[in-house]
Amino acid sequence: MLCPPGTLATIPGHSVSQPEGLGGSLLHTCCSPPPASLINGFLEVDLQQYIEMFFFMRPIRRFCLEKIVTPWFLHMRTFSGAEAVNALRPFYFAVHPDFFGQHPREREINENSLKKLSAYLENLQKPGSKSLKPTQLTFYVRETEPTSSDGHDSLNVLGFRAVTFTLHTRDLQSTVLDILNSCSLSTEHIPNLSANVASQAPKRAKKIFDRPIKWDKTYYSFTGFKDPEEELEKVQRMETSLMSWLDSNEKSAIKKLTSSLPLREELDRLKDELSHQLLLSDIRWQRSWGIAHRCSQLHSLSRLAQQNLEVLQNVKGCTVTFTDRSGMSALGHVMLGTMDVHHHWTKLFERLPSYFALQRKLVLLEDRISYLLGGIQVVYLEELQPALTIEEYYALLDSFCSRLLKSRLPFHPRSLRGLQMILDSDRYAPSLHELGHFNIPTLCDPVSLQWFIFTKATQARENMKRRDELKEMEKELIQASMKKFSLTKLYKEPSVSSGQMIDCCRRLLEQSLPRLQGMHVCISHFYSVMQDGDLCIPWNWKS
Repeated sequence: MLCPPGTLATIPGHSVSQPEGLGGSLLHTCCSPPPASLINGFLEVDLQQYIEMFFFMRPIRRFCLEKIVTPWFLHMRTFSGAEAVNALRPFYFAVHPDFFGQHPREREINENSLKKLSAYLENLQKPGSKSLKPTQLTFYVRETEPTSSDGHDSLNVLGFRAVTFTLHTRDLQSTVLDILNSCSLSTEHIPNLSANVASQAPKRAKKIFDRPIKWDKTYYSFTGFKDPEEELEKVQRMETSLMSWLDSNEKSAIKKLTSSLPLREELDRLKDELSHQLLLSDIRWQRSWGIAHRCSQLHSLSRLAQQNLEVLQNVKGCTVTFTDRSGMSALGHVMLGTMDVHHHWTKLFERLPSYFALQRKLVLLEDRISYLLGGIQVVYLEELQPALTIEEYYALLDSFCSRLLKSRLPFHPRSLRGLQMILDSDRYAPSLHELGHFNIPTLCDPVSLQWFIFTKATQARENMKRRDELKEMEKELIQASMKKFSLTKLYKEPSVSSGQMIDCCRRLLEQSLPRLQGMHVCISHFYSVMQDGDLCIPWNWKS
Protein backbone atom coordinates (compact mmCIF):
# COMPACT_ATOMS: atom_id res chain seq x y z
CA MET A 1 0.00 0.00 0.00
CA LEU A 2 1.44 3.38 -1.11
CA CYS A 3 1.39 6.27 1.32
CA PRO A 4 0.73 9.85 0.23
CA PRO A 5 3.47 12.29 1.18
CA GLY A 6 3.14 13.60 4.71
CA THR A 7 0.96 10.69 5.88
CA LEU A 8 1.75 7.62 7.93
CA ALA A 9 0.52 4.23 6.84
CA THR A 10 -1.58 2.41 9.37
CA ILE A 11 -2.32 -1.24 9.87
CA PRO A 12 -5.62 -2.27 11.40
CA GLY A 13 -5.25 -3.31 15.03
CA HIS A 14 -1.83 -1.73 15.41
CA SER A 15 -0.78 1.47 17.07
CA VAL A 16 1.09 3.97 14.94
CA SER A 17 2.81 5.65 17.88
CA GLN A 18 4.84 2.55 18.83
CA PRO A 19 5.71 0.48 15.73
CA GLU A 20 6.37 -3.18 16.41
CA GLY A 21 8.38 -5.59 14.33
CA LEU A 22 10.53 -5.04 11.34
CA GLY A 23 7.64 -3.84 9.06
CA GLY A 24 6.51 -1.12 11.46
CA SER A 25 10.01 0.24 11.80
CA LEU A 26 10.59 0.40 8.06
CA LEU A 27 7.20 2.14 7.51
CA HIS A 28 7.97 4.58 10.25
CA THR A 29 11.34 5.55 8.83
CA CYS A 30 10.49 5.47 5.13
CA CYS A 31 7.04 7.10 5.05
CA SER A 32 7.18 9.67 7.83
CA PRO A 33 7.72 13.30 6.78
CA PRO A 34 11.32 14.46 6.74
CA PRO A 35 12.51 16.68 9.57
CA ALA A 36 12.34 20.36 8.85
CA SER A 37 15.57 21.49 10.54
CA LEU A 38 18.91 21.55 8.76
CA ILE A 39 22.39 21.43 10.22
CA ASN A 40 25.11 22.82 7.92
CA GLY A 41 22.94 22.06 4.92
CA PHE A 42 22.15 18.48 5.98
CA LEU A 43 18.92 17.07 7.40
CA GLU A 44 18.89 16.53 11.15
CA VAL A 45 18.81 12.80 11.93
CA ASP A 46 16.61 11.32 14.57
CA LEU A 47 19.15 9.06 16.30
CA GLN A 48 16.45 7.18 18.18
CA GLN A 49 14.84 6.09 14.91
CA TYR A 50 18.09 4.55 13.65
CA ILE A 51 18.66 2.78 16.95
CA GLU A 52 15.20 1.26 16.67
CA MET A 53 15.81 0.30 13.07
CA PHE A 54 18.99 -1.67 13.87
CA PHE A 55 17.28 -3.18 16.89
CA PHE A 56 14.45 -4.51 14.72
CA MET A 57 16.98 -5.81 12.16
CA ARG A 58 18.24 -8.39 14.68
CA PRO A 59 16.05 -11.16 13.18
CA ILE A 60 17.66 -10.56 9.78
CA ARG A 61 21.11 -10.56 11.32
CA ARG A 62 20.36 -13.83 13.12
CA PHE A 63 19.05 -15.33 9.90
CA CYS A 64 22.25 -14.43 8.04
CA LEU A 65 24.50 -15.81 10.76
CA GLU A 66 22.60 -19.09 10.86
CA LYS A 67 22.70 -19.52 7.10
CA ILE A 68 26.25 -18.42 6.41
CA VAL A 69 28.47 -17.96 9.44
CA THR A 70 27.35 -20.95 11.51
CA PRO A 71 28.34 -23.58 8.91
CA TRP A 72 31.69 -21.89 8.56
CA PHE A 73 32.37 -21.96 12.30
CA LEU A 74 31.34 -25.59 12.44
CA HIS A 75 33.68 -26.34 9.59
CA MET A 76 36.51 -24.60 11.42
CA ARG A 77 35.79 -26.41 14.71
CA THR A 78 38.96 -27.36 16.50
CA PHE A 79 40.22 -30.88 15.73
CA SER A 80 40.72 -32.48 19.15
CA GLY A 81 43.81 -34.39 20.23
CA ALA A 82 41.80 -37.62 20.57
CA GLU A 83 40.49 -37.25 17.02
CA ALA A 84 44.03 -36.67 15.79
CA VAL A 85 45.27 -39.87 17.48
CA ASN A 86 42.44 -41.92 15.97
CA ALA A 87 42.98 -40.39 12.54
CA LEU A 88 46.71 -41.19 12.64
CA ARG A 89 46.25 -44.86 13.57
CA PRO A 90 47.03 -46.13 10.03
CA PHE A 91 50.14 -43.96 10.02
CA TYR A 92 51.35 -45.24 13.39
CA PHE A 93 50.72 -48.81 12.24
CA ALA A 94 52.82 -48.21 9.11
CA VAL A 95 55.81 -46.60 10.86
CA HIS A 96 55.82 -48.11 14.37
CA PRO A 97 59.42 -48.99 15.32
CA ASP A 98 58.43 -52.43 16.66
CA PHE A 99 57.79 -53.56 13.06
CA PHE A 100 61.38 -52.67 12.09
CA GLY A 101 63.14 -55.00 14.52
CA GLN A 102 65.34 -56.48 11.78
CA HIS A 103 66.31 -53.06 10.47
CA PRO A 104 67.87 -51.13 13.38
CA ARG A 105 68.78 -48.04 11.38
CA GLU A 106 65.25 -47.55 10.05
CA ARG A 107 63.82 -48.36 13.49
CA GLU A 108 65.99 -45.69 15.10
CA ILE A 109 65.05 -43.07 12.51
CA ASN A 110 61.33 -43.77 12.98
CA GLU A 111 61.67 -43.56 16.77
CA ASN A 112 63.40 -40.19 16.54
CA SER A 113 60.94 -38.84 13.97
CA LEU A 114 57.99 -39.92 16.12
CA LYS A 115 59.46 -38.00 19.06
CA LYS A 116 59.73 -34.86 16.93
CA LEU A 117 56.22 -35.37 15.55
CA SER A 118 54.80 -35.83 19.05
CA ALA A 119 56.42 -32.60 20.20
CA TYR A 120 55.10 -30.77 17.12
CA LEU A 121 51.52 -31.97 17.66
CA GLU A 122 51.71 -31.14 21.34
CA ASN A 123 52.95 -27.61 20.67
CA LEU A 124 50.32 -27.20 17.96
CA GLN A 125 47.59 -27.52 20.59
CA LYS A 126 49.13 -24.89 22.85
CA PRO A 127 48.40 -21.15 22.69
CA GLY A 128 50.71 -19.33 20.31
CA SER A 129 51.11 -22.31 17.99
CA LYS A 130 51.18 -19.97 14.99
CA SER A 131 54.83 -19.30 15.76
CA LEU A 132 55.81 -22.94 15.15
CA LYS A 133 58.68 -23.36 12.75
CA PRO A 134 58.34 -25.80 9.80
CA THR A 135 59.63 -29.23 10.82
CA GLN A 136 61.10 -31.76 8.39
CA LEU A 137 60.53 -35.43 9.20
CA THR A 138 61.68 -38.69 7.64
CA PHE A 139 59.85 -41.98 8.13
CA TYR A 140 60.26 -45.47 6.77
CA VAL A 141 56.75 -46.60 5.88
CA ARG A 142 55.88 -50.29 5.69
CA GLU A 143 54.22 -51.40 2.50
CA THR A 144 51.07 -53.46 3.01
CA GLU A 145 49.91 -53.78 -0.60
CA PRO A 146 51.31 -53.37 -4.13
CA THR A 147 51.61 -49.78 -5.26
CA SER A 148 51.79 -50.28 -9.01
CA SER A 149 48.73 -49.97 -11.17
CA ASP A 150 49.44 -53.08 -13.24
CA GLY A 151 48.96 -55.34 -10.24
CA HIS A 152 52.60 -56.42 -10.03
CA ASP A 153 54.37 -56.14 -6.73
CA SER A 154 56.41 -52.94 -6.81
CA LEU A 155 57.77 -53.19 -3.26
CA ASN A 156 61.49 -53.01 -2.68
CA VAL A 157 63.36 -55.94 -1.20
CA LEU A 158 63.04 -54.68 2.38
CA GLY A 159 59.29 -54.03 2.13
CA PHE A 160 59.32 -50.36 3.11
CA ARG A 161 60.00 -46.95 1.59
CA ALA A 162 61.47 -43.71 2.87
CA VAL A 163 59.16 -40.69 3.04
CA THR A 164 60.32 -37.16 3.86
CA PHE A 165 57.92 -34.28 4.38
CA THR A 166 57.83 -30.89 6.09
CA LEU A 167 55.14 -29.94 8.60
CA HIS A 168 54.13 -26.31 8.29
CA THR A 169 50.37 -26.32 8.89
CA ARG A 170 48.90 -24.28 11.75
CA ASP A 171 45.96 -26.44 12.80
CA LEU A 172 45.71 -30.03 13.94
CA GLN A 173 43.38 -31.33 11.24
CA SER A 174 45.46 -29.96 8.36
CA THR A 175 48.58 -31.44 9.93
CA VAL A 176 46.97 -34.89 10.20
CA LEU A 177 45.81 -34.74 6.58
CA ASP A 178 49.25 -33.59 5.47
CA ILE A 179 50.92 -36.53 7.22
CA LEU A 180 48.56 -39.12 5.76
CA ASN A 181 48.72 -37.68 2.26
CA SER A 182 52.53 -37.49 2.36
CA CYS A 183 52.69 -41.19 3.22
CA SER A 184 50.05 -42.09 0.58
CA LEU A 185 47.68 -43.34 3.27
CA SER A 186 43.88 -43.15 3.09
CA THR A 187 42.06 -40.19 4.63
CA GLU A 188 38.54 -41.58 4.18
CA HIS A 189 38.29 -42.55 7.85
CA ILE A 190 38.65 -38.94 9.00
CA PRO A 191 35.19 -37.55 9.88
CA ASN A 192 34.02 -34.64 7.77
CA LEU A 193 33.44 -31.94 10.33
CA SER A 194 31.15 -30.01 8.02
CA ALA A 195 29.07 -32.91 6.76
CA ASN A 196 26.18 -32.22 9.11
CA VAL A 197 25.81 -28.65 7.87
CA ALA A 198 26.90 -28.92 4.25
CA SER A 199 23.37 -29.38 3.01
CA GLN A 200 22.21 -26.32 4.94
CA ALA A 201 24.92 -23.91 3.86
CA PRO A 202 24.21 -21.85 0.76
CA LYS A 203 26.47 -22.67 -2.15
CA ARG A 204 27.52 -19.05 -2.47
CA ALA A 205 28.54 -18.86 1.18
CA LYS A 206 30.36 -22.19 0.97
CA LYS A 207 32.42 -20.97 -1.94
CA ILE A 208 33.30 -17.81 -0.06
CA PHE A 209 34.42 -19.43 3.18
CA ASP A 210 35.96 -22.67 1.89
CA ARG A 211 38.22 -20.90 -0.56
CA PRO A 212 41.80 -20.63 0.80
CA ILE A 213 43.06 -17.07 1.12
CA LYS A 214 46.24 -16.40 -0.84
CA TRP A 215 47.47 -12.86 -0.49
CA ASP A 216 49.34 -11.04 -3.20
CA LYS A 217 53.08 -10.52 -2.60
CA THR A 218 52.50 -6.76 -2.30
CA TYR A 219 50.41 -7.40 0.81
CA TYR A 220 53.44 -8.74 2.69
CA SER A 221 55.67 -5.96 1.34
CA PHE A 222 53.21 -3.30 2.50
CA THR A 223 52.32 -4.76 5.90
CA GLY A 224 55.72 -6.14 6.81
CA PHE A 225 54.23 -9.56 7.60
CA LYS A 226 56.18 -12.68 6.62
CA ASP A 227 55.01 -14.63 3.61
CA PRO A 228 54.45 -18.21 4.87
CA GLU A 229 55.25 -19.68 1.46
CA GLU A 230 58.57 -17.85 1.32
CA GLU A 231 59.38 -18.88 4.88
CA LEU A 232 58.70 -22.51 4.03
CA GLU A 233 60.91 -22.29 0.95
CA LYS A 234 63.71 -20.80 3.03
CA VAL A 235 63.48 -23.63 5.54
CA GLN A 236 63.54 -26.22 2.77
CA ARG A 237 66.49 -24.54 1.04
CA MET A 238 68.47 -23.67 4.13
CA GLU A 239 69.98 -26.40 6.29
CA THR A 240 70.63 -25.67 9.94
CA SER A 241 74.29 -25.07 10.70
CA LEU A 242 75.94 -26.56 13.78
CA MET A 243 76.99 -23.16 15.11
CA SER A 244 73.57 -21.56 14.78
CA TRP A 245 71.87 -24.57 16.36
CA LEU A 246 74.25 -24.55 19.32
CA ASP A 247 73.64 -20.81 19.76
CA SER A 248 69.89 -21.40 19.94
CA ASN A 249 69.92 -24.50 22.15
CA GLU A 250 72.93 -24.13 24.45
CA LYS A 251 70.99 -22.61 27.35
CA SER A 252 68.20 -25.20 27.15
CA ALA A 253 70.70 -28.08 27.10
CA ILE A 254 72.69 -26.70 30.05
CA LYS A 255 69.52 -26.21 32.09
CA LYS A 256 68.30 -29.77 31.44
CA LEU A 257 71.73 -31.27 32.01
CA THR A 258 72.19 -29.41 35.30
CA SER A 259 68.80 -30.55 36.60
CA SER A 260 69.55 -34.16 35.62
CA LEU A 261 72.95 -34.37 37.38
CA PRO A 262 71.54 -35.54 40.77
CA LEU A 263 69.55 -38.26 38.98
CA ARG A 264 72.61 -39.33 36.98
CA GLU A 265 74.56 -39.75 40.22
CA GLU A 266 71.67 -41.71 41.70
CA LEU A 267 71.57 -43.94 38.62
CA ASP A 268 75.29 -44.72 38.82
CA ARG A 269 75.00 -45.46 42.55
CA LEU A 270 72.04 -47.83 42.10
CA LYS A 271 73.70 -49.59 39.19
CA ASP A 272 76.92 -50.17 41.14
CA GLU A 273 75.07 -51.36 44.26
CA LEU A 274 72.90 -53.85 42.38
CA SER A 275 75.79 -55.13 40.25
CA HIS A 276 77.81 -55.76 43.43
CA GLN A 277 74.91 -57.19 45.44
CA LEU A 278 73.68 -59.59 42.72
CA LEU A 279 77.14 -60.18 41.15
CA LEU A 280 75.85 -59.05 37.75
CA SER A 281 78.02 -58.80 34.65
CA ASP A 282 76.22 -55.64 33.49
CA ILE A 283 72.92 -53.73 33.57
CA ARG A 284 71.59 -52.38 30.27
CA TRP A 285 68.53 -50.81 28.68
CA GLN A 286 67.16 -51.76 25.29
CA ARG A 287 65.50 -48.39 24.70
CA SER A 288 66.64 -44.81 25.20
CA TRP A 289 64.58 -44.19 28.34
CA GLY A 290 65.24 -41.08 30.38
CA ILE A 291 67.38 -41.03 33.52
CA ALA A 292 64.36 -40.77 35.83
CA HIS A 293 62.72 -43.79 34.16
CA ARG A 294 65.91 -45.84 34.51
CA CYS A 295 66.27 -44.93 38.19
CA SER A 296 62.69 -46.03 38.79
CA GLN A 297 63.42 -49.43 37.20
CA LEU A 298 66.53 -49.94 39.31
CA HIS A 299 64.63 -48.97 42.47
CA SER A 300 62.03 -51.60 41.60
CA LEU A 301 64.70 -54.28 41.17
CA SER A 302 66.35 -53.19 44.42
CA ARG A 303 63.07 -53.58 46.33
CA LEU A 304 62.64 -57.08 44.92
CA ALA A 305 66.18 -57.95 46.02
CA GLN A 306 65.35 -56.81 49.56
CA GLN A 307 62.14 -58.87 49.65
CA ASN A 308 63.39 -62.07 48.00
CA LEU A 309 67.17 -62.10 47.67
CA GLU A 310 67.38 -65.90 47.57
CA VAL A 311 65.61 -66.29 44.23
CA LEU A 312 67.83 -63.60 42.68
CA GLN A 313 70.94 -65.69 43.35
CA ASN A 314 70.23 -67.44 40.03
CA VAL A 315 71.10 -64.26 38.13
CA LYS A 316 74.75 -64.36 39.24
CA GLY A 317 77.14 -63.56 36.37
CA CYS A 318 74.34 -62.53 33.96
CA THR A 319 73.65 -59.31 32.13
CA VAL A 320 70.28 -57.82 33.05
CA THR A 321 68.48 -55.84 30.34
CA PHE A 322 65.38 -53.74 30.92
CA THR A 323 63.16 -54.10 27.87
CA ASP A 324 59.55 -54.57 26.73
CA ARG A 325 59.07 -58.20 27.79
CA SER A 326 60.47 -60.62 30.34
CA GLY A 327 62.51 -63.69 29.46
CA MET A 328 65.99 -64.47 28.15
CA SER A 329 67.35 -62.90 24.98
CA ALA A 330 69.13 -64.69 22.15
CA LEU A 331 72.43 -63.46 23.65
CA GLY A 332 71.60 -65.00 27.03
CA HIS A 333 70.76 -61.72 28.75
CA VAL A 334 68.05 -61.74 31.41
CA MET A 335 65.25 -59.49 30.11
CA LEU A 336 63.06 -57.69 32.65
CA GLY A 337 59.85 -56.30 31.15
CA THR A 338 59.29 -52.78 32.42
CA MET A 339 55.51 -53.28 32.36
CA ASP A 340 55.65 -56.46 34.45
CA VAL A 341 55.22 -56.57 38.22
CA HIS A 342 57.50 -58.22 40.79
CA HIS A 343 55.52 -61.46 40.56
CA HIS A 344 56.50 -61.90 36.89
CA TRP A 345 60.13 -61.06 37.60
CA THR A 346 60.22 -63.56 40.45
CA LYS A 347 58.84 -66.33 38.20
CA LEU A 348 61.50 -65.49 35.62
CA PHE A 349 64.35 -65.73 38.13
CA GLU A 350 62.98 -69.09 39.31
CA ARG A 351 63.02 -70.40 35.71
CA LEU A 352 66.58 -69.28 34.99
CA PRO A 353 68.11 -72.78 35.45
CA SER A 354 65.94 -74.10 32.61
CA TYR A 355 66.95 -71.11 30.47
CA PHE A 356 70.62 -71.89 31.13
CA ALA A 357 70.05 -75.47 29.94
CA LEU A 358 68.46 -74.18 26.74
CA GLN A 359 71.38 -71.79 26.29
CA ARG A 360 73.85 -74.70 26.41
CA LYS A 361 71.81 -76.56 23.77
CA LEU A 362 71.81 -73.41 21.62
CA VAL A 363 75.62 -73.17 21.72
CA LEU A 364 75.89 -76.81 20.64
CA LEU A 365 73.49 -76.11 17.77
CA GLU A 366 75.58 -73.14 16.62
CA ASP A 367 78.70 -75.31 16.69
CA ARG A 368 76.90 -77.98 14.64
CA ILE A 369 75.92 -75.46 11.96
CA SER A 370 79.46 -74.07 11.93
CA TYR A 371 80.89 -77.54 11.32
CA LEU A 372 78.45 -78.20 8.45
CA LEU A 373 79.41 -74.89 6.79
CA GLY A 374 83.18 -75.26 6.85
CA GLY A 375 83.88 -73.60 10.20
CA ILE A 376 82.05 -70.30 9.61
CA GLN A 377 81.03 -68.75 12.95
CA VAL A 378 77.30 -68.29 13.66
CA VAL A 379 76.81 -65.00 15.51
CA TYR A 380 73.89 -62.94 16.75
CA LEU A 381 74.41 -59.18 16.29
CA GLU A 382 72.02 -57.37 18.58
CA GLU A 383 72.29 -54.02 16.77
CA LEU A 384 71.53 -55.57 13.35
CA GLN A 385 69.04 -58.32 14.14
CA PRO A 386 65.55 -58.36 15.64
CA ALA A 387 65.18 -58.67 19.40
CA LEU A 388 64.55 -62.41 19.70
CA THR A 389 64.06 -64.49 22.81
CA ILE A 390 66.28 -67.50 23.29
CA GLU A 391 63.35 -69.81 22.43
CA GLU A 392 62.72 -67.98 19.14
CA TYR A 393 66.40 -68.00 18.20
CA TYR A 394 66.80 -71.68 19.04
CA ALA A 395 63.83 -72.54 16.82
CA LEU A 396 65.41 -70.53 13.99
CA LEU A 397 68.75 -72.32 14.35
CA ASP A 398 67.11 -75.74 14.62
CA SER A 399 65.11 -75.23 11.42
CA PHE A 400 68.19 -74.08 9.50
CA CYS A 401 70.30 -76.95 10.83
CA SER A 402 67.68 -79.50 9.70
CA ARG A 403 67.82 -78.13 6.14
CA LEU A 404 71.62 -78.33 6.12
CA LEU A 405 71.60 -81.95 7.32
CA LYS A 406 69.23 -82.91 4.51
CA SER A 407 71.29 -81.16 1.80
CA ARG A 408 74.71 -82.49 2.92
CA LEU A 409 76.71 -79.62 1.44
CA PRO A 410 80.36 -80.60 0.67
CA PHE A 411 82.18 -77.90 2.65
CA HIS A 412 85.78 -78.65 3.53
CA PRO A 413 86.26 -78.62 7.31
CA ARG A 414 87.63 -75.28 8.59
CA SER A 415 87.82 -73.86 5.04
CA LEU A 416 85.69 -70.87 6.10
CA ARG A 417 87.20 -70.44 9.53
CA GLY A 418 87.39 -66.78 10.62
CA LEU A 419 84.24 -65.77 8.72
CA GLN A 420 80.91 -64.93 10.34
CA MET A 421 77.25 -65.34 9.44
CA ILE A 422 73.88 -64.32 10.86
CA LEU A 423 70.53 -65.93 10.17
CA ASP A 424 67.82 -63.80 8.57
CA SER A 425 64.25 -65.08 8.47
CA ASP A 426 63.00 -62.34 6.11
CA ARG A 427 65.33 -62.73 3.13
CA TYR A 428 65.32 -65.34 0.40
CA ALA A 429 68.77 -64.75 -1.08
CA PRO A 430 72.10 -64.63 0.77
CA SER A 431 74.07 -61.39 0.88
CA LEU A 432 77.36 -60.02 2.17
CA HIS A 433 77.18 -57.14 4.64
CA GLU A 434 79.63 -54.23 4.44
CA LEU A 435 80.86 -55.20 7.92
CA GLY A 436 82.01 -58.57 6.55
CA HIS A 437 79.41 -61.03 7.85
CA PHE A 438 77.08 -63.09 5.64
CA ASN A 439 73.30 -62.63 5.87
CA ILE A 440 71.99 -66.17 5.39
CA PRO A 441 68.23 -66.71 4.92
CA THR A 442 66.85 -69.68 6.79
CA LEU A 443 64.93 -70.80 3.68
CA CYS A 444 67.57 -70.22 0.99
CA ASP A 445 68.55 -72.89 -1.53
CA PRO A 446 71.54 -74.86 -0.15
CA VAL A 447 73.28 -75.12 -3.54
CA SER A 448 73.09 -71.38 -4.22
CA LEU A 449 74.22 -70.75 -0.63
CA GLN A 450 77.34 -72.86 -1.10
CA TRP A 451 78.24 -71.09 -4.36
CA PHE A 452 77.63 -67.64 -2.88
CA ILE A 453 79.83 -68.24 0.18
CA PHE A 454 82.69 -69.61 -1.93
CA THR A 455 82.67 -66.66 -4.34
CA LYS A 456 82.37 -63.99 -1.63
CA ALA A 457 84.74 -65.45 0.99
CA THR A 458 87.74 -63.30 -0.02
CA GLN A 459 85.67 -60.10 -0.09
CA ALA A 460 84.18 -61.01 3.30
CA ARG A 461 87.65 -61.26 4.85
CA GLU A 462 88.59 -57.87 3.39
CA ASN A 463 85.40 -56.31 4.75
CA MET A 464 86.06 -57.73 8.21
CA LYS A 465 89.62 -56.37 8.17
CA ARG A 466 88.33 -52.97 7.10
CA ARG A 467 85.68 -53.12 9.87
CA ASP A 468 88.31 -53.72 12.55
CA GLU A 469 90.39 -50.83 11.21
CA LEU A 470 87.39 -48.49 11.27
CA LYS A 471 86.52 -49.53 14.82
CA GLU A 472 90.01 -48.70 16.03
CA MET A 473 90.06 -45.39 14.14
CA GLU A 474 86.62 -44.52 15.53
CA LYS A 475 87.77 -45.20 19.09
CA GLU A 476 90.81 -42.95 18.69
CA LEU A 477 88.79 -40.07 17.22
CA ILE A 478 86.18 -40.28 19.98
CA GLN A 479 88.89 -40.01 22.62
CA ALA A 480 90.54 -37.09 20.78
CA SER A 481 87.21 -35.26 20.47
CA MET A 482 86.36 -35.74 24.14
CA LYS A 483 89.78 -34.41 25.14
CA LYS A 484 89.70 -31.33 22.87
CA PHE A 485 86.17 -30.22 23.74
CA SER A 486 86.26 -31.44 27.39
CA LEU A 487 83.17 -33.54 26.83
CA THR A 488 81.70 -35.57 29.66
CA LYS A 489 80.40 -38.16 27.21
CA LEU A 490 80.50 -38.72 23.44
CA TYR A 491 78.57 -41.59 21.92
CA LYS A 492 76.55 -42.50 18.83
CA GLU A 493 73.21 -44.07 18.01
CA PRO A 494 73.30 -47.67 16.72
CA SER A 495 72.08 -46.51 13.31
CA VAL A 496 75.25 -44.41 12.80
CA SER A 497 78.00 -46.44 11.15
CA SER A 498 81.69 -46.31 12.09
CA GLY A 499 82.46 -44.56 8.81
CA GLN A 500 79.89 -41.87 9.51
CA MET A 501 81.17 -41.42 13.07
CA ILE A 502 84.75 -41.07 11.82
CA ASP A 503 83.75 -38.43 9.26
CA CYS A 504 81.80 -36.51 11.91
CA CYS A 505 84.62 -36.52 14.49
CA ARG A 506 87.23 -35.49 11.96
CA ARG A 507 85.25 -32.40 11.00
CA LEU A 508 84.46 -31.61 14.63
CA LEU A 509 88.17 -31.61 15.49
CA GLU A 510 88.69 -28.88 12.89
CA GLN A 511 86.27 -26.58 14.72
CA SER A 512 86.47 -24.45 17.84
CA LEU A 513 83.44 -25.33 19.95
CA PRO A 514 83.79 -24.02 23.52
CA ARG A 515 80.01 -24.45 24.02
CA LEU A 516 80.44 -28.23 24.14
CA GLN A 517 82.55 -28.18 27.30
CA GLY A 518 81.12 -30.54 29.92
CA MET A 519 78.25 -31.65 27.67
CA HIS A 520 76.90 -35.09 26.77
CA VAL A 521 76.93 -35.36 22.97
CA CYS A 522 75.17 -38.04 20.92
CA ILE A 523 75.96 -38.37 17.20
CA SER A 524 72.67 -39.04 15.45
CA HIS A 525 70.76 -38.20 12.24
CA PHE A 526 69.08 -35.02 13.51
CA TYR A 527 69.40 -32.07 15.87
CA SER A 528 67.71 -32.42 19.25
CA VAL A 529 68.08 -31.62 22.95
CA MET A 530 67.05 -34.72 24.88
CA GLN A 531 65.05 -34.55 28.09
CA ASP A 532 68.15 -35.02 30.25
CA GLY A 533 70.28 -32.45 28.40
CA ASP A 534 72.13 -34.67 25.92
CA LEU A 535 72.85 -32.87 22.65
CA CYS A 536 71.96 -34.85 19.52
CA ILE A 537 73.99 -33.74 16.48
CA PRO A 538 73.61 -35.22 12.98
CA TRP A 539 76.74 -36.97 11.80
CA ASN A 540 76.63 -34.98 8.54
CA TRP A 541 76.23 -31.56 10.23
CA LYS A 542 76.81 -28.42 8.20
CA SER A 543 79.26 -25.71 9.18
